[in-house]
Amino acid sequence: MRTALIAEDEPLLAQALRAELARAWPELTVPAAAVDGDEAVERALAERPDVVFLDIRMPGRNGLEAAEAIIEEWPGGTATLPLIVFVTAYDQYAIQAFERAAVDYLQKPVAPARLAACCARLKDMLALRDTARQADAAPAPDGEAALLGRLRTLLGAAPAPATTPLTILQASVGATLHMIPVDEVIYLEAADKYVRVVTATGEALIRTSLRELLPRLQAERFWQIHRGTVVRADAIATATRDDSGKVFLTLRQRPERLVASRLYAHLFRGM
Repeated sequence: MRTALIAEDEPLLAQALRAELARAWPELTVPAAAVDGDEAVERALAERPDVVFLDIRMPGRNGLEAAEAIIEEWPGGTATLPLIVFVTAYDQYAIQAFERAAVDYLQKPVAPARLAACCARLKDMLALRDTARQADAAPAPDGEAALLGRLRTLLGAAPAPATTPLTILQASVGATLHMIPVDEVIYLEAADKYVRVVTATGEALIRTSLRELLPRLQAERFWQIHRGTVVRADAIATATRDDSGKVFLTLRQRPERLVASRLYAHLFRGM
């Protein structure tokens, strides 16, 4: 039995998509829709559907952020990542960007013929997975790698404006302003509306988001390894991959271990 999860904050649109899916793919089981990105992540991890239809614009996490969280938190072992379809009301320019990224999408209002073509593609992909499983073959790494690559493309699709790389981070602690050279930063970690700045000798909070800070760091030096973590590449001592696809990092000047999600595990490959 195939199962799907719809994440759509507009009840009438969610109901319409369910009805069209019932006609295009009668065998597909589709429970009530998730109403926002956070619920979509929670339910996807609990229910492990074969397919997830994610609206791009939702309260809380948007569709891309929800997809990122689902992939990062998806269990390893035999659990296969769901096939992800984005649902969007974006204009034609944005639709072309989705097409270039080779991610399946549905445009609102969903056209029955387009949905039927999408369902046919999903059925074919699921059938290939079943064939590999019945043959006791390993999950197709190329398929999952392609999915992760497409999502990375979409997450980075909007280029940040050119800015001068930061050399100093200014962190306020009470009435004192600490000037932290970027060269001394070991890693950065998102903490609500703040970023935790960790150096070899201590840590501090700065009043900005990781999303705002990341474009102002040198990409070749600071690697995003998780949606909430950025690490200075030359501060990494070792990288060890586990069976789930996650990579565990040890650091040169800190005792803690960091985790690179499967979305960013491609950064750690032997030369």
